[in-house]
Amino acid sequence: QVQLVESGGGLVQPGGSLRLSCAASGSIFSIYSMGWYRQAPGRQRELVARITSGGSTNYADSVKGRFTISRDNAKNTVYLQMNSLKPEDTAVYYCKQDALVAGTTTSYAYWGQGTQVTVSS
Repeated sequence: QVQLVESGGGLVQPGGSLRLSCAASGSIFSIYSMGWYRQAPGRQRELVARITSGGSTNYADSVKGRFTISRDNAKNTVYLQMNSLKPEDTAVYYCKQDALVAGTTTSYAYWGQGTQVTVSS
């Protein structure tokens, strides 16, 4: 019913930048919160950044001041601008969108397929 497609991952040197995108498609009536999570090998998936439908944001302490989350409601898309990347930012990044499908009354969380971000010299 709702599909998320991520893009923008890749290999970057320490100190570099990447911009991730995640576009939702399907029979969407409304999208509430959008977020980015990441999972490094051997570690649990963790919240990186989140943005509400009203535009309020929160970030993991480890990325504050370096990452910026934003959204384009007309495009059902969430972005993550990542600057000053560090090797410890290496992980698979997943987007998550809480969406209400048209004709239903309950929203659900939908996940992207994940995109690899590798920070290495």
